[in-house]
Amino acid sequence: MSNILQAGAAAIETTPPLGSIINGDFVTHYAQKIHDPLHAKALVLKNDDTCLVIVVVDICVMGKAFLDETKNIIEGQYGIPPMQVLISATHTHASGAVEDVHMVPADMAYRKRLPGLIARAVGKALVGLKPAKLAFGSIDVPEYVMCRRYWMKESYSPINPLTGNTDQIKTNPFGVEDQIIKPLNTPDPELSFIAVKGLDGQWISILGNYSLHYVGDWENGTISADYFGMFSNALKEKLGAGDAFVGMMSNGTSGDINIWDFSGRIKFPEGELAKSRKIGGELAEKVLERIQALKWEQSPALKSSFSLLKTERRMPNSGELEKAKAVLATGGLEELKPDTEGWQKLYAREQLLLKEFPEEATCPIQVLHIGKGKIGALPGEFFAETGLKIKAGLDFPYFTISLANDNVGYVPPSHEIEKGGYETWRCRISNLSTDSEELFRKKLLELIHEGKNF
Repeated sequence: MSNILQAGAAAIETTPPLGSIINGDFVTHYAQKIHDPLHAKALVLKNDDTCLVIVVVDICVMGKAFLDETKNIIEGQYGIPPMQVLISATHTHASGAVEDVHMVPADMAYRKRLPGLIARAVGKALVGLKPAKLAFGSIDVPEYVMCRRYWMKESYSPINPLTGNTDQIKTNPFGVEDQIIKPLNTPDPELSFIAVKGLDGQWISILGNYSLHYVGDWENGTISADYFGMFSNALKEKLGAGDAFVGMMSNGTSGDINIWDFSGRIKFPEGELAKSRKIGGELAEKVLERIQALKWEQSPALKSSFSLLKTERRMPNSGELEKAKAVLATGGLEELKPDTEGWQKLYAREQLLLKEFPEEATCPIQVLHIGKGKIGALPGEFFAETGLKIKAGLDFPYFTISLANDNVGYVPPSHEIEKGGYETWRCRISNLSTDSEELFRKKLLELIHEGKNF
């Protein structure tokens, strides 16, 4: 058979040492214990014409400069052009830090080491290339995705720390559950995946995609791959796959979605990472339910479409900057507390740091065309609405990987920015113009349809 698919997958451990900075909270934590190892996992798909690389890294976020450096290493060592490489973060909040986020600085020693480890995963996957087949599959799993943005009763006032005004909604209403009316939005329940198997019958990899932010059932100071890693481990066990098998879980459009049940109706197992283990295991079981029905391709066409989108930022004006300076002049950042005053100080600091950013952002958007299916890549945290709208008009297998190739932060739809809530508060990880979500969505659909007749 001409132009037959070759595929390989590999995992390289990326666990940071004890004492490393952990990313994911508003303030800095340091690694005190390693519950389970972190990895960079690479899947390589190759034919006579093209080589595509998908890497999923157990980390919270990775920025464009870091990932461009990593892709340049991959190109230099293996000759694969950067536009054919997709690298994404799972968004575990129990991992090393390679970017500044809120009050958490990058761990520079870890940042220096990680690009080489990611490149090693790609190199190892290339060494393992062998004749293969692939298939796309999906199944709805609505029970583990919940909107985290809520309409609240009039008796409760969600304060915006930037403006001091009242937001229309509240994100993650801990402690005020009795003030909840209902959640705002509809989650995307689809668990999508691409399965890759050798023609020798041996499993190579399954890359999953689910729009669940993370689980987070661990204590501060813990290193863990969260449910993303639990899914991968359970998948290998349930498939009875060999040691070479690499299970992967990518983050979908989960910017407004998590698994924190504020109604108190759902009972999850307690204990460290027990919920992560349960969710990862049950998602793996759902994938297995679809395996027998898969339609395999041995000679899928492969192509990458890539574009850079330019969009304006919501920048602080001179009055807002003066207000921020006055707030910071009172001190208190060293003892920051998660209360109204603490948030005001944190977001005041963010305004002065955001001022140094370019007023226009340049954002990578990518689509991998893989046989009968496609995978989109967006460079930040997008709401479920965005993913659902993209998929709505498509008549072929498709899923969106977020936090891919960059991290521009939250990109809410314009009507969500109007409502307020944590995801919309202007800072270094939420600052794009109100029309940016629409621009991203339209450009991604253009790239999707670019390969329609491919």
